[in-house]
This record gives sequence, structure tokens and C-alpha cells, in this order.
Amino acid sequence: MGRRFAIPLIAAALAALWGAGLAFWHWQGGSSLFDRLEAPLADLRFVIQGSRPAPDGITILAIDDETVQQVGAYPLPRTTMAQLVSNVGRMQPKAVALDILFVDPGSADGDLALAKALGETRGVLAAAGLFERSAQQAPHPVSTAPDDLPMVQRLLLPVGTLASTSAIGVVNIATDPSGVPRHIPLLVRSGSQIIPSFPLRTVSVAMGRDPVLRADEVAIGDVATSTDSRYALALRFYGPSGTIRTISASDVLNGQADEDAFRDRIVVIGATVTGGGDAFPTPFDPVLPGVEVLATAMAHLVEGDGLVRDRRVRLIDGSVAIVLPVLFVLLLAWHRGIWGFAIITVVTAAWIGLTVAAFTQGIWLNATLPLLAALPPAVVFGAAELWLDRRRADRLSMQSRTLRRFQPPSLTRRLAEDPAFLMKPVRQKAAVIFIDLSGFTGLSEILPLDETREVLRGFHALVDQEAVRHQGIVASFMGDGAMILFGLPDSSPEDACHAVEACVGLCQRTEEWMAALPDAIASQIGFKIGAHFGEIIASRLGGDSHQHITAIGDTVNVASRLMEVAASHEADVALSDDLHRAAGEACSIFESGHLDGTFQTAIRGRSGSIPIWLWRRSRALNLMRWGSGDIHRSPF
Repeated sequence: MGRRFAIPLIAAALAALWGAGLAFWHWQGGSSLFDRLEAPLADLRFVIQGSRPAPDGITILAIDDETVQQVGAYPLPRTTMAQLVSNVGRMQPKAVALDILFVDPGSADGDLALAKALGETRGVLAAAGLFERSAQQAPHPVSTAPDDLPMVQRLLLPVGTLASTSAIGVVNIATDPSGVPRHIPLLVRSGSQIIPSFPLRTVSVAMGRDPVLRADEVAIGDVATSTDSRYALALRFYGPSGTIRTISASDVLNGQADEDAFRDRIVVIGATVTGGGDAFPTPFDPVLPGVEVLATAMAHLVEGDGLVRDRRVRLIDGSVAIVLPVLFVLLLAWHRGIWGFAIITVVTAAWIGLTVAAFTQGIWLNATLPLLAALPPAVVFGAAELWLDRRRADRLSMQSRTLRRFQPPSLTRRLAEDPAFLMKPVRQKAAVIFIDLSGFTGLSEILPLDETREVLRGFHALVDQEAVRHQGIVASFMGDGAMILFGLPDSSPEDACHAVEACVGLCQRTEEWMAALPDAIASQIGFKIGAHFGEIIASRLGGDSHQHITAIGDTVNVASRLMEVAASHEADVALSDDLHRAAGEACSIFESGHLDGTFQTAIRGRSGSIPIWLWRRSRALNLMRWGSGDIHRSPF
């Protein structure tokens, strides 16, 4: 019992350690494997959730194909950019953010015009950080320390003429291995400087408030936005391209734009021109413009509606990653059948369903980590248990095959179906045959033990084969003899017929077997058969540690004594008239030998006499067997 519980408990403990290791790795952000597996599930949850209305406080001013066609150049000349900024500025936006890198000087007039236009409005210019690829894509350890912020190798800043007139923010976007934007790093380090992201700087300028950094969140004014590790903002897309209000820059240049779309709003100017290269695949759109990705982050900072994936959420992920494998292992230990697997399936579906429901509420629970933690231990433990079960089944099968050799097959099947079979004695009609080797006791005195065993083994084998062939059972082997019953485990009208046929078959097989023995052995032994039909009591006998099924009663005693009658009359078989009458036409089988008519004979130890029949397989053979020679003198 102790071992039975010890193995599942040890397996559960190992599963908990496995889950804890993965949870710690996830907490530390040590593997992109989780992100690779989680990404398609996150995209699926976006699709299930569907598009959401975008906030009204942000407008994208798109440098699109129509604008480029109108201006006749791309990138747009800086004088055109100056005109665009000036026209927007006159519509009184909260801030104008240019998602365009001005890292190289333009024409002197163009730079001055753009600087002047930016100076007349609250403008924000884009800078870009060059990161190592792993730092740009891989998750990071959970930390709020400034020293752990993403470090840029090189910072691409706007030219000095423009940088002096506007705030600056980094436009870098963190993608997963498939290229889908997942986070916006709100803060980066460049040397000893901490530089805000383009969305964070834009919203801060628009609201006229500096951001306040707290554990797992950034607050601007009264709006607090949850952040992931290292102040990374998890993106929660609103829908396909154009979900955030987008207006063509050509309308502003032509003076056809609706001023209400810009007044008191954050205006983000960026390129959506075909072939511009600044586009990302998302769950809703395979080519979402980069400017809309940044505008999405700005909307989160304004509304506080981004995805929540902070330390508390990661703690839930890790806790489930520890509990789930333990639960699966214990469920498999409890029940490896359909119910155990059904419960595991329900629990798995429930966790996935919970992650979907939480996602629609803006909480990003990791669907992959707990399943990745739970399924391998469950598979390994389940496979090990199946292997052990197979070994146990093989061992039990071998034991069963071995034990079946101690009981006739028909009894074995009946006991398997009805373990209480013959616990209460049963009276019934049955045919009983006794067969015994004569002269074997004396022979065993001179034969080596191994040869004695082989002789008995051959004799027992043929008796068992003939009994089974004629639908009888060997109730017991008694040294050089055996008792055969016809009527167990279930009686049949043909029991007497089968017994008569078995008598003839036993005679034939025994004579053939003796003929194959060495002359020195065959000349010393013979056989005799007694058979009777009547009422018996079938029951189990023995103690608590061992029982056997047998039959008792006068019918059994008479059948045993009839062997002596057969021997005294130099016959192969002595059968009672009761058996002869019960067998009826089946007794015609005796025509193959010599059958003496019925006569009365006394039975040793029993009062009175009974009518019997004697049968010899061959008169000529019996004359040879019971002739006057010493070697062939009757062993009976």
C-alpha cells in the first residue's frame, strides 16, 4: 500500500519541481520558446475577442499613396512637412508627433521651415535606438530598477536644428519571433541617459504632465497604465488598419480636412505609403502601419486600456504551472481510464477558456506555460504507468496461465465469471471415471526418479488430453491414477455419452503410449478403468489458504472400486449398468472391442451387488497380454 501511494507522490513532487522551474524561467524571461508558442494563441484570442472601438482622442495623419502622388516625391520634402505641421498646428491639437526620422540634414530652407513650424506647436520628433536582435525580441527579467532598462547600442537622433525645437521619443517596437508587435518599451537607456519612448513622450506632452513610474505601471495624470517587465507596454490591438481614425495628409495640404478631427487631439504623422516598409503583421491585419502601432500605444496611455501582464499576472501563470502538472499526475494515478483523461481534458479546456475570458477583459494570462508545464509530466507519468501496468498485466497473465494449469480450463473460466462457484455444495447427476496404472509402484522402486517423473508426465498428459477432448475435467491426479468428472462445471444430458467415449479413447491412447515405452518399462505396467454414473455432491474442499473443487458420494466410491473389478476379470474397463443405460446408443462405440453382458458383482466395502459391464479393446490383444508367459503375465 505504501509503495502504491509513494510512486504517485514522488511523481507529483517531480512534476511540481518541473513546473516551478519553468515558472521561474518564465518569471525571469529566460526563453523565447514560451513566446513562440504563446504568440499564435494570443493572436487567436485577439480574433475571438474581435475588433474594439478605438479611442477618439488620437488621429493619424497618413502620408499615403495619394499624398505622395500629389507631392510627387517620397520622402516628402521638409518644406512640405513644415506646411503639413503648420496646417495641423492651426487646428489646435494637443500635440503633433512625427513618426519620421530626420537623422540627416536636409536643405537649409527646409530644416529652418520645419523647425519654425514645430516651434509653433507642441511637437514630438522620433528617435531610434539600435539594439541587439535578442534584446529587441526576447522577454526580459521582471524588474523595475532603472539599471535593468533596455540598453541601446546606438541612438539615432534628429538633426540639431530640429531636435532643439521639439521633444524626442524613441520609436522602437518590440516584436515576437514571428514579427508581430507585442510590446513598446516605454523607457530605454543610452549610456547614462534614460530616454522615453515616442508614445510616452507624446502623451506626456499632450497632457502637460510628466509620467510617474510605479511598480508595474506608468501613470500620467489620473490615468495609470499597467506595464510588463522593464516598463514594456503590452499592445492590445483595436482592429485592422484604419480602426484608429486616419486622415490623408493630402486633405490637410489641400485645406479640406475637418478641423474637429484634430482639435484637442493627439495627431500622429506617419507614412502608410505602399512599399514604405514601415508595416507589421498583426492578428487583424497582415500590414498594419507602424504609425498605427505607435498610435495604439498612445491610446493605451491615454485610456489605460492596454493588456495587463504585470508581476501579479505572471505570478498566476507560475502558480498554475506548478499546480496543473501535480493535478494531472494525481488524476492519472487515481484513474487512467476514460474518466481520468476526461477530467484532464476538461481542466485543460477550462484553463484555455479562462485565458480567453481574461483576455477579453484586458488580462494576458499565459495559456502556453501551464500546459507546457503540465503535459510533459502527464505524458511521461502516464507512459510509465502504462508500461508498469503492462508489466503487471504480463506478470498476472503469466501467473494466471500458471495457475490455470492447476485447474481444468472450463473450471478456470467458470471461476473467473463466478468467484463464488460451488462455495455451497451442489447435488447433481454426473459420470465419474477412474484410471490407474497397475504395477507402477513396484516399477518406481527400480527406476531413477527422473525416469519415474517422465513416465508419469506422459501418462498424465494423455489423460488430460482425452478428458478435455470428451468435455470432461480431471478433478485430480493421484500419483499414477486420475479421477475424471463429466458434469462440471455444468451438467449436460450428454455427460454419460462423453464418459463412455472417453473410456474407449483412454484405452486406445494408453495402449499406444505403453507401446512406445521401453520394453523393460512397458512389460511391468498395465492399466485399469472404472466408470459409474449417479448422484454426486460437487463442492469446494480445503482451507482458507488453498481449496480445490472435487466430487464426493457413493457414485465416486463405486467408480473407484470398479477398477478392481476390471483388474480381477482381466478387462480394460468395468462400467456400471447405470452408466451403460444413461449413455444409451453411445455405447455402440464398444463394438470396436469385446463387451461382456451385464452381470452382478460385489463392490469392496459396500453391501450388496450392482450390475456391471466389462470391456476389452481386443480379444486377441488380451489373450497376448494375459497369456501363460512370465513376461506377459497379467500385472493385475
